[in-house]
Amino acid sequence: MPLTRKKTKPIKITFPLSVFETADTKEDLEDWLLSQNPQFIRKMRKARQDDIQGKGTDWQFLKKDLCIK
Repeated sequence: MPLTRKKTKPIKITFPLSVFETADTKEDLEDWLLSQNPQFIRKMRKARQDDIQGKGTDWQFLKKDLCIK
């Protein structure tokens, strides 16, 4: 039995023309998309509150733990 790939419908992403015209890079468009994502905003607000409350992890520990120089 041959392997078949399930066909998926392409995702269409739209930007306001003003955003598209003023974006200098692909990253600018990605930033705009993230700023429109309520789930991402909630996660960032939670991370900020955790940081304010001292619940974050020390950067030096993370670098060592993740083998980042």
